[in-house]
Amino acid sequence: MKPLADREVPRFSRVRPVASERRVRVLQTFATPDRSGRPFVPFAVDVRFAGGDWRRDDIVGCAYVGTGDLYVKRGDGYRPAEFLFGKNVDPVPGACQPAPAGSKSS
Repeated sequence: MKPLADREVPRFSRVRPVASERRVRVLQTFATPDRSGRPFVPFAVDVRFAGGDWRRDDIVGCAYVGTGDLYVKRGDGYRPAEFLFGKNVDPVPGACQPAPAGSKSS
């Protein structure tokens, strides 16, 4: 969360204000294999603005076990977390999507 907080600098603009607090919630205690068999764990980031209540699920995504790759959901797909820092990256097909029940991954 620190790199994201460091990037957000208060400016005079019409964009939403910078969150005063953030918390990360790991949504399950075990890894789930994706469609290609890579294990991941879903997470959510909640934010709170000065004097307000917590706003849940401001950012949702997943972290891949072993590699540490992070993906965040935007629209219908998951993009590499660099997207949050202004990089133009495309959604990664199959990222953060569990394998169908009963399927064997290769």
